[in-house]
Amino acid sequence: MAMLKVPVTSDDHIQGPLEAPVTLVEYGDYQCPYCGLAYPNVRRVQQHFGQQLRFVFRHFPLSQIHPLAEPAAETAEFAGDYKRFWEAHDELYENQERLGAELFVAVAITLKLPVAELRDAITRQKYTPKIRNDFMGGVRSGVNGTPAFFINGMRHDGSFDFEQLVLAIQTQL
Repeated sequence: MAMLKVPVTSDDHIQGPLEAPVTLVEYGDYQCPYCGLAYPNVRRVQQHFGQQLRFVFRHFPLSQIHPLAEPAAETAEFAGDYKRFWEAHDELYENQERLGAELFVAVAITLKLPVAELRDAITRQKYTPKIRNDFMGGVRSGVNGTPAFFINGMRHDGSFDFEQLVLAIQTQL
């Protein structure tokens, strides 16, 4: 079974208590339809486990087949500089069918972020080092598609439906 090779640090995007008994790490791609299907399941899992679960999202854009995944990740990272990563993350997944430059601007407007700075960040690929770092950590951990989940450092090779994720997490509690 594959193990998470890059430990969770303060550089990650984390929801939930740092001392939670279970950590769920997702390597995701904002344009991946399967990640879009997994998104509401992860939200339900977070609600189900509450303070017992720490959730970490890492970028794994499959740019060859999802050309909008990287600019979407850039948008989320830009929002993260303003402490709004999770709001942007949610907006990108909840509007996945509209992914593109117009949505990226709409996310910035909704979150009251500077649109010109967002456009500049995407154009200059300001956050590419962070996104690539996430991606390479995924590769080192055996990620070869999205979404990929790790539960307490062990890759979850089962389904990403709600029941399967709950079952896998409960075995760690």
